[in-house]
Amino acid sequence: MLKFLKKFETEQAPSGKVIALMNQKGGVGKTTMAFNMAHALSAKGHKVLCIDMDPQFNFTSLFDAPKNDKNIFHLLVNSIKELRALHTDCLLSEVVQTVRPNIDLIASGQELSGFELTVAGISSPRQLILKKFIERNNLNSIYDYIVIDGPPTLGLIVVNILCATDGVLYPFIPDSFSEQGLRNIQQVVEDIDDMGITNTPKNLGYIPNLFENRRKQTNIDFEKIKDRFNEAEVFMPFKNKASFAKSMSSKKSVFDFEASDYKDLQRQFLVMAEAVETKLGEVQ
Repeated sequence: MLKFLKKFETEQAPSGKVIALMNQKGGVGKTTMAFNMAHALSAKGHKVLCIDMDPQFNFTSLFDAPKNDKNIFHLLVNSIKELRALHTDCLLSEVVQTVRPNIDLIASGQELSGFELTVAGISSPRQLILKKFIERNNLNSIYDYIVIDGPPTLGLIVVNILCATDGVLYPFIPDSFSEQGLRNIQQVVEDIDDMGITNTPKNLGYIPNLFENRRKQTNIDFEKIKDRFNEAEVFMPFKNKASFAKSMSSKKSVFDFEASDYKDLQRQFLVMAEAVETKLGEVQ
């Protein structure tokens, strides 16, 4: 089933794009947005790979994939020659799972929480482990889009994600804590730019989530964040609707439902998918 995972030579540069959904603040809907963005890109005819880089593995759980003893942690460790003593009998083809039509998944697991300690002593650039893993396995040639969900932290996993991505979407809730989370994660992006070890990911836009427009303070905070982060597009807010929560609790995307509320959500995600297509088409 996964014959396409065999390496192949190509004269053209890989055309697949890597995107991540990031915010240092937890509870803003990163995983929900990543899950539905993968489905939106798939609905537009793209072949999508989802990589769960959060040790809490909520992204993996949403796909309700069969349990696998091996995950992204084992693949990353196996990709580092200096850690040969820690290598396991784990092939990429055994870890990648087809979870939806046109959507594959590389799951996460609790082992990933030890990633930073495991790679602490290697001499090769620790920031580029994920990027090199993607490139060496031609994943950005096999897939049109790679969608990464990461943890709400600022550690080495997040740095690896940002170094591997072409662009970042930033979900947030209109409040001061979420605003600070955006500032913190974008400081990491600036630090990566200063290091000059890889291309700086493009800002693909901000996604307001769990929006309560009937609350005056929400609207005030929303306008403040729009003014503060005005260098990129702010997408239409996702309102705090029961239909959205229902889809997540049933481990389904908004594209799995036919009701009118879901049609509106589908249109919002498709608009964002089109924006990602356009903006990453400009990435050289």
